Amino acid sequence: MRQKGASYYYDTQQTPRKWIPLGQDYQQALIEWAKIEGRDLSPELSTLTTIYAHYKRDVYPSKSPATQRDNDRESAKLLLVFGDSAIDSITPADVQQYMEARGATAKVRANREKALLSHVWNFARAKGYTTLPNPCAGIKNHRERGRDKYVSDSEYKAVWQQADQALRDAMDLAYLTGQRPSDVLKLSMTDIQDGTLAIKQAKTGTKLRILIEGELAALIERIKAREQKTKGLRLVQDENGRHLTYWQLANRFEEARAAAKVTFQFRDIRAKAATDVGGLDSAQQLLGHASRAMSEHYVKKVAGTKVKPVNRKI
Repeated sequence: MRQKGASYYYDTQQTPRKWIPLGQDYQQALIEWAKIEGRDLSPELSTLTTIYAHYKRDVYPSKSPATQRDNDRESAKLLLVFGDSAIDSITPADVQQYMEARGATAKVRANREKALLSHVWNFARAKGYTTLPNPCAGIKNHRERGRDKYVSDSEYKAVWQQADQALRDAMDLAYLTGQRPSDVLKLSMTDIQDGTLAIKQAKTGTKLRILIEGELAALIERIKAREQKTKGLRLVQDENGRHLTYWQLANRFEEARAAAKVTFQFRDIRAKAATDVGGLDSAQQLLGHASRAMSEHYVKKVAGTKVKPVNRKI
């Protein structure tokens, strides 16, 4: 293999002599060189740790910050077990054993970690690190139970009464807009545009424009009118005018929930909004779901399926 400028080439060393371009990435060039030579990759080039570094470089930029953070946590667990292994040495039996061991204490996390491993493996196949089938194929996930908690008005009010002003604003914004906690905390005065609240959901990239009317209009007016020590732009601010972080919100909510002696989670407010908005079409639009079926499943799981009674007198 030879280098000219920033690029690498395979030198055929035969007549007629040709230099076959292998690209500018050294490790990727080695992979292409090994293919032409019919040789196996050196072990250090084919470990999951090395491959994941390339995955992170090439694939992470297309993911949301929240997904990147999730992947960082998931990869930390995966690389502890598989990091030093050559990718071709990882078998379906290894994945099954991992799922059983990890699932003993964290079934949902085990499912997410297997999903990441599968995605990294497909990336590795596309890049030429392996030609073997994905070892995650055919390995079953652990069964998950989605949350089905409906927050009653009395439960909501009980926590709201114990909350400080910043938490009250966050709760009310989450309920009236139906958005996820991370999206609520990012809402700013600059998102108020032409009588709407403009939102781009971090998880899906879905864009929404929520009409500022009724209770939402009243809430925003209260926030605008409130005196702040430091006038920030975020709709949810602490006592000093600084924006709340996710963990600050979580801690404040936990304290208020404990004082109110109720058990719902902040994320359950989104399900309450979907159920209370009235009608599946409205729920789909408010939550930013891609399909009506997704919203239908979401609402029915929380509120229960509406059914008719027997209309017959015996």
